[in-house]
Amino acid sequence: MNISERLYQICRDKAASVTVDTVSIGLGYTAVQVSNGGIGLAYTYLESKTGCTVREDATDFEAKPAGLLLEKIMSSHPLEKCIGMALVNALNASAAMNLGEDPKNEVMFDFFNIGKGTRVSMVGYFGPLMGIIEKRSALLEVLDDHRQLGRQDDFMNHLSDWTDVLILTSTALLNGSADDILNRLGPSARCVILGPSTPMIAEAFEGLPVHMLAGAVPVDSEAVFKGIRFGMGTPVLMRSCRKKYLTVS
Repeated sequence: MNISERLYQICRDKAASVTVDTVSIGLGYTAVQVSNGGIGLAYTYLESKTGCTVREDATDFEAKPAGLLLEKIMSSHPLEKCIGMALVNALNASAAMNLGEDPKNEVMFDFFNIGKGTRVSMVGYFGPLMGIIEKRSALLEVLDDHRQLGRQDDFMNHLSDWTDVLILTSTALLNGSADDILNRLGPSARCVILGPSTPMIAEAFEGLPVHMLAGAVPVDSEAVFKGIRFGMGTPVLMRSCRKKYLTVS
């Protein structure tokens, strides 16, 4: 099973016990709230927009069993998958709230022992991490299609024989690239999946070269949904979230 299929199987029982209250698809992020109060986020993955319709499926998932929406986690359409991922994170919100916090990413950098000469590969540009990486004198290679950073062929080849630590954006779980990227990692490389879309569920990554999950749990529903409606991104939404981490054995 791929990661999406694992998440579906893991979350089926939880989805059967709740209904969907709210689905909000913003320009930056998507949020889903379920009937037990849990809220989950996921990056709104929009490919080339050529018209006014970005979703062909007109199903109203609100006030319906969450299991109907959970199926979207297995969709090949990134926007559909992002709604499913937001639901996964909503279903897991109470469990994720009990995890440790890492507001300044210090736990993450210390866990991977990132220091002088550490070879870090980063999929997705994380601006707030750049200063920390530079301060620790680590080596860095970045791949970000939207910012036109990095050469994909070279980057992917380096994963097997150059990378010590991979910082992988959780957006890769939405566009279907995560499984391939992880399969290319060398045997000694370690990986963290990072970002508000990250499903904080260790079981979904068993047997994969993933060693830490770093995500977010909303704590102020009103502020989060207002931020979604106003097209806000990570810097604003994280004011209403807790940054959580989970090590994966």
